[in-house]
Amino acid sequence: MRAGDLTTPALVVEATLLEHNLTVMSAALPAGRLRPHVKAHKCTALAARQAAHGHRGFTCATTVEAEGLARAGLGDDLLLANEVVDVARLRRLARSGARVTVAVDSEATVAAAAAAGIGEVVVDVNVGLPRCGCAPEESGRLAESARARGLVVRGVMGYEGHVVGVEDRARRVEMVEVAMGMLLEAHELVGGELVSAGGTGTYDINTWASEIQAGSYALMDSAYGRLALPFSQAVTVLATVVSVSPGWAVADSGAKALGMDHGNPTIEGAEVWFCSDEHLTFRPGTAVVVGDRVRVVPSHVDPTVAYHERMFLVDGDDVLETWPVDLRGW
Repeated sequence: MRAGDLTTPALVVEATLLEHNLTVMSAALPAGRLRPHVKAHKCTALAARQAAHGHRGFTCATTVEAEGLARAGLGDDLLLANEVVDVARLRRLARSGARVTVAVDSEATVAAAAAAGIGEVVVDVNVGLPRCGCAPEESGRLAESARARGLVVRGVMGYEGHVVGVEDRARRVEMVEVAMGMLLEAHELVGGELVSAGGTGTYDINTWASEIQAGSYALMDSAYGRLALPFSQAVTVLATVVSVSPGWAVADSGAKALGMDHGNPTIEGAEVWFCSDEHLTFRPGTAVVVGDRVRVVPSHVDPTVAYHERMFLVDGDDVLETWPVDLRGW
């Protein structure tokens, strides 16, 4: 099959650029120093490629991701880095045959993990991003509560998500140190072997964490592309020009095919004006006609991938493989 034969919009991944990204990351953070976050690609075939590069422990955002990795034989060490109170879902994980560690930040999440038969947890700590996580000073008490219920507390995790996209590297370094100071304070109270944190934007800055949870590095997006990281833009959304007017053109890849929470996507050599549900309006740098194909760079890779049922591994216009995006859903 040729890429030109694909029905658009289509999620395409350049095989050589993907391999470059996996190789660069495995050299920077070998084996257990990286716990790739599969929420960025939701694809067991891509996770298997990461495992082949030595990264066999994975971070998950949903129970579906963890269950899918377990079924694919990639359940050596899974961290569900999210709070879950649905005991039925957690019970399925506990029975999956995988080693599953669950994040907890309250008595309620500790109780759910214990009731489900989950054996291991990490204490999730708020390190500056106003999302999940307990206050550092509360972490020791929560760890004691988990141990009292028979749970093994492996350590702490804390995501500096408010830092990973800061474009000024010097400022990013300063903010990571502050965030990790809070996480290490909690780790002193909790104990355990894990200090889990980080993302693609701080993978080479965060030397305080024992493992980094980066995920976007494998495929990349334009938001991380602004940070001068050593990773290439491997994924694009292939789109077809469906209308041409004086001064602008329209492609068939709109907001229902692209994650838009980080802003507009981009097209090399063109200016994207806006996205509608099924349309992308842009000013082309060179003349286009109806039927032309364009490759659209998403601004946020994670939700973009989740909109698609499959991704196509390509070498230029040659389609090498079709990979199901089989970890979608909740």
